[in-house]
Amino acid sequence: MDTIGVGLIGSGFMGKCHALAWSAVKPVFGSNRTPHLVALADVDSDVATKRATEFGFERATADWRDLLADPAVDVISITAPNQFHAEMAIAALGAGKHVWCEKPMAPTLDEALAMRDAAAASDAVAILGYNYIQNPAIRHIAKLLGEGAIGRVSHVRFEMDEDFMASPDAPFGWKHDAASGYGALDDFAVHPLSILHVLIGDVREVMIDMAKPFDDRATADGSRRAVETYDVASALIRLDDGISGTLLVSRAAWGRKGRLAIQIFGTHGAILFDQERGNELQLYRSEDPVGEQGFRTVLTAPIHSPYDRFLPAPGHGLGFNDFKTIECHELLECIADRNGMTIDFDVGLTIERTVHAMARSFETGQWQEVNPAD
Repeated sequence: MDTIGVGLIGSGFMGKCHALAWSAVKPVFGSNRTPHLVALADVDSDVATKRATEFGFERATADWRDLLADPAVDVISITAPNQFHAEMAIAALGAGKHVWCEKPMAPTLDEALAMRDAAAASDAVAILGYNYIQNPAIRHIAKLLGEGAIGRVSHVRFEMDEDFMASPDAPFGWKHDAASGYGALDDFAVHPLSILHVLIGDVREVMIDMAKPFDDRATADGSRRAVETYDVASALIRLDDGISGTLLVSRAAWGRKGRLAIQIFGTHGAILFDQERGNELQLYRSEDPVGEQGFRTVLTAPIHSPYDRFLPAPGHGLGFNDFKTIECHELLECIADRNGMTIDFDVGLTIERTVHAMARSFETGQWQEVNPAD
């Protein structure tokens, strides 16, 4: 088949990102299969109809289950709130559909396990929406580490900060509801954990503290509701081979708009990266001549694949939706039985285990081991 039928659940920010990626992947990568935007589902039928027209889908529905029974739909993008991921992904896999589900997997570990098991029992491909690993700068960091550019990694520091919950006047939303998960751990920490997995490895032990900058927030009806999740988390982490580290995340950090800062220290140098300057990285080599040592800036360019698929000139830069398009391409590679760089449900479960180990550490005030896979 030269087309692949796409169904989309959810039409908010991430739903639009998925729609843009499905529309762009063929022009950018010349993929063998052309996405056919079949149907969009949103709980509000009027919104579903409006968004389907805007995003280019042929039809709309208010019931996401309609996508499962549609023979024209081969793959389903799930961009609904976290608490619906498990039910939707498991049902889609059971119906024989490929799944592209936004992170995190689910609020509870039992749900994440069930999602992993459903993927294992299916012949379909199931991946999670961790598009930051697709940044050509991150891929180049992986190449540098693989070549031993900074020697053996000894210590890492990861931070992810935004300020959309920094104001006390920000209203109560679904991310403040315990049904969505723990808070910044599910929303933010999973991203640096995905990058850690790609660049270095998985976390083995954790010690964490979490905080709520505000105890309650205003609701739409003018009342106030207690905040049930934590907007700030600070963790000490231990990886294999004696690697130590920190992981700090906040959704209430004034002035931070899209910061995902990485510092990787090795025996012969260091690598720095910040998503707010996402098209460059800093490289320090201790083996440079003494009088010339210092961080050098490396700008992404066509040599850093797949930057070349978007732009012929260096230094112009890619963005969030471009990384989503790359992720869409990697998904299509997996569906075609070729190697695609993705976070599948197996790796996603490891990330979820780490998040839940962090939650246990907060509850006990002690170091916790990340439970081994079943």
